[in-house]
Amino acid sequence: MSTRTNLLSIVRTVLLAVVGGVGAWIAYSRWGVDHGLPLPPAIEADRKTFTGRHRRCMSYYSDTRAAGRPLVLVHSINAAASAYEMRPLFEHYRASRPVYALELPGFGFAERSNQTYSYELYADSIADFMAEEVGQPADVIALSLSSEFAARAALEQPDWFHSLTLISPSGFTARSQKVSSQRASENGASDKAYRVLSNPLWSQAIYDLLGTRASIHYFLSLSFVGPVDDGLADYDYATTHQPGARFAPLYFVSGKLFSPDILETVYQKLELPVLVVYDRDGFVRFDELPALAEGRSNWKLARIAPTKGLPQFEKMPEVAAALDQFWGEG
Repeated sequence: MSTRTNLLSIVRTVLLAVVGGVGAWIAYSRWGVDHGLPLPPAIEADRKTFTGRHRRCMSYYSDTRAAGRPLVLVHSINAAASAYEMRPLFEHYRASRPVYALELPGFGFAERSNQTYSYELYADSIADFMAEEVGQPADVIALSLSSEFAARAALEQPDWFHSLTLISPSGFTARSQKVSSQRASENGASDKAYRVLSNPLWSQAIYDLLGTRASIHYFLSLSFVGPVDDGLADYDYATTHQPGARFAPLYFVSGKLFSPDILETVYQKLELPVLVVYDRDGFVRFDELPALAEGRSNWKLARIAPTKGLPQFEKMPEVAAALDQFWGEG
């Protein structure tokens, strides 16, 4: 047998193994994965639902027994996002002021239907919630990509925002350093990526890969300096195994939820008090942040080290001190 024939035989064997492995995972995803695991509350508090102007049902936790200016918490956007990400902040402040933790469409106990998800939808959802459920100007804390949505909502509906805190926000990475999903929204590749990822033949299987315990632990490890929080990891696994859990995250993975030119079109135009809590992050950079904050008296920076994207889990006392100082100055 010639060397060329040997090579072709090896390639054929490898391709058959790959195809067989992919097919086996698709079959296992469809019939072997439980997509209806019990989902406990992310926070031990009253939970209600709310439908905004886009007719998407949202979920939120609240504790309004204390007096004072309301605090609204908005989780990040990822394959396993939920209000659990904001749980340390909720627990810290619930005794001293009214606190709300919102779950955006596509996540947690909110509606997870197979509909179009966009950064406009999420900005409008936050604004609707502020106007119709909170009903007065509030301090808002948003995490990661949701910082873009909250900032857009604050720019468009400033009367409902007293201040805005962004924890490890996206939108400050230099263009040359952006990952493919962030660049996709700028170069038009996100539509093509979404069409590929959302194909009914394999969309659930792709999402189920992201929802394995190993995958969840790996991605969370990029956001923790120390050990991954076990409660968050367990909740992430449960919330990824719900009916319709894949729909919104696939928009995120394809890059369709990032706002093009968020720095110029939104962040630079904000006039309300803004605090950025950050250090390092496994998914975004802060190359453009110092230049933006310099010369803008309404922008404050609080670097809490060492942290990697979820400082509220590892450095809650330091986060609270930065927040209290910021609010005390406002």
